[in-house]
Amino acid sequence: MLTPTVVTHTTTVRRGSRAPVTSPRSSARCSSCAMRHLCMPQGLALDDLPKLEALICTARSVRRGESLYRAGDPFDSLYAVRSGSLKTVMAHRDGREQVTGLRLAGDPLGIDGISTDVHTCSAVALEDSSVCIIPYPALKHMCRETGAMQDRLHRLMSEQLIRESSQMMVLGSLSADERVAAFLLDVSERNGQRGYSHAEFNLRMTREDMGSYLGMTLETVSRTLSRFQKRGLIDAQGKLIRIIDIEGLRHL
Repeated sequence: MLTPTVVTHTTTVRRGSRAPVTSPRSSARCSSCAMRHLCMPQGLALDDLPKLEALICTARSVRRGESLYRAGDPFDSLYAVRSGSLKTVMAHRDGREQVTGLRLAGDPLGIDGISTDVHTCSAVALEDSSVCIIPYPALKHMCRETGAMQDRLHRLMSEQLIRESSQMMVLGSLSADERVAAFLLDVSERNGQRGYSHAEFNLRMTREDMGSYLGMTLETVSRTLSRFQKRGLIDAQGKLIRIIDIEGLRHL
């Protein structure tokens, strides 16, 4: 992916932060982005591309462990992951946190805020990442003018509903082995869609995050991965996962 040129910096103060967070802002060009086949609407007219690039005017860096936004923050923009990866997290009333999603390059973020104008979850960078910022009022205006953009927004919303419904099925009906296998296969497929290796990837989620996402304990996740390794299905070396027998994972 082409790295955008930093043109300015902005400083924001996050709720509960002890010090301001400095977030580099960069120019964002859809035409030069390696993830454009995932983000850009199909059928977009050539003369609409400059409008889209003017709309998505900046990219922001998000350092590992930094929140892009937090639950309760006012909603004013959607985001597209330009590089890296983030997790979405919801907090229970007792303070426990639940990982609700893994967002990779090309994935949208922030759709949860459309309904109430407030974000219902937090988005936290799993590694040094960057996102394109899409001001929602300007996006709505462009959707009224460009049918392809409106169709793309609707598809993104539908895709998120389908992914969340699939996750409910994983949590509600699959065994521990099936859950971990389904997760690894999902990451494998999504990496392939992005032009990366589907058989070998760095899994930026910690084992604890995986457990939270899959409704399992840290110990169960670790034991399951070790069992997969002994059976010759995968080779796991820290965050590096290599899938050896993809059909074996599919048939668990």
